[in-house]
Amino acid sequence: MPVSTSKRDHIIHSALTLFAERGFDATTIPMIAKDANVGAGTIYRYFENKEVLVNTLFQHYVALFTDTLEKDYPQERSIREQFHHLFQGMVRFTNEQEHALYFIKTHNAAYFLDETSRESFERLLMILHNFIDEGKKKKQIRDLPSKALIAIIFGGFLELFQRIRAGEIEESGELLTGVEESCWDAVRHH
Repeated sequence: MPVSTSKRDHIIHSALTLFAERGFDATTIPMIAKDANVGAGTIYRYFENKEVLVNTLFQHYVALFTDTLEKDYPQERSIREQFHHLFQGMVRFTNEQEHALYFIKTHNAAYFLDETSRESFERLLMILHNFIDEGKKKKQIRDLPSKALIAIIFGGFLELFQRIRAGEIEESGELLTGVEESCWDAVRHH
């Protein structure tokens, strides 16, 4: 998303945080305006309505996440090395964009997403489906529905980072290595 003004940046940051924490329906334009320290009318200068705002955010953060997973993807490496790349990409993305992955997860099937948002999410899912399909073909990933395997990986990952953000678990390299290994054990073919 191009940077045009600090007001717009504040609106985007506040909207992302509130949508992630409260959800779309429980977040109002006045709440976003108050959190961003702008008038509600200012939001409408940048975004026609709340649906346009949430779709703009969704498309932006899905594209960032997709780019993170695709960057330097080790196509010619082992399935385990590809899994490591994807897992580390999730860690990087979550550390750089604190609320974004949870926002994507909780809004990816929402009624208010437009066609462009749905297409961008499908592109993201294709990365994961292609990885899982290739792993199944090589008999290195369990022969379960791809959506179930994605849910296992992302469900555990998102729960972990919610606990880290809440201060219940301290993030460390050792912890992340152990969680990555546990997620791999959950989806690999035994």
